[in-house]
Amino acid sequence: MTSASWPLIEIAVEPKSQADQEKLGLALSRLAAGDASFRFSVDRRSGQTILKGMDEVQLDRIVDVLRRTETFDATIGRPQVSYRETLTERAEVDYTHDEQTGGIGRFARVRFVVEPNQPSKGFALASKIIGDVVPRAYRPGVEKGLDAVLGAGILAGFPVVNIRVELVDVAYHDIDSSALVFEVASRAALREALRMGVSQLLEPMMSVEVVAPEEEALLITNDLEGRRGQIQDRVPSGRPNVVSAMVPLAEMLGYAKRLSRLASGRATLTMAFNHYAPVPPNDGRHPPAAALALRA
Repeated sequence: MTSASWPLIEIAVEPKSQADQEKLGLALSRLAAGDASFRFSVDRRSGQTILKGMDEVQLDRIVDVLRRTETFDATIGRPQVSYRETLTERAEVDYTHDEQTGGIGRFARVRFVVEPNQPSKGFALASKIIGDVVPRAYRPGVEKGLDAVLGAGILAGFPVVNIRVELVDVAYHDIDSSALVFEVASRAALREALRMGVSQLLEPMMSVEVVAPEEEALLITNDLEGRRGQIQDRVPSGRPNVVSAMVPLAEMLGYAKRLSRLASGRATLTMAFNHYAPVPPNDGRHPPAAALALRA
């Protein structure tokens, strides 16, 4: 999946009962079958169903369909931005999982080098180990442990992107080792590496274009700048002006309604994903702190 097709917006839906959960799952499966960019999952910790899409309009449509066509009781939350997490520094970790309880124990040791990767290359897994030093039966456990952390990082449970993991060394026991133990060890090792290498949140940045009457264009420009927007151009196009900006998605939630009020319904908004960028330090105005609290 390319970064341009990753879900950017999430809405939490919390069914009131198990029966409601089952009805919701069936309804969402039908909707997802007809829309490849819509996804959903169940958060095992909270029991919430998380709807995931590319923009507010898409998820508003999904929620509207659910409300009109389905009969179940559920609490529907507000849209939240889907952040990403990445590594900022190289880290080397040597992790041993060793449990001895008197019978068959649980033993696995993995040594990883984890470092930032180019955004265009996403995630990569490499190995310096040659031959059958790692029994083939244990390798799926290593991959599964890594996948678990890649799907939910250490900062707030968002996916981890753009890292390279190199398996440098392993140790195992003929009796006490298994794929499951290597999964546990690999998961713990990657989480430790993310802490050592300083994880960082990334937020989706949107290319925003607003076409508005000249008399409202300056007001709209100032408003976008107040939303951490970087104005790229303001071009008169006949009488209307075209305002182009790069703005964090977190600052654009609900903006269509805001724009309608600013321009008395005489402006049009176009918005598309552009790239992910590091979240700035939280100064009380930015939303990541709220996102972290919700994911804690």
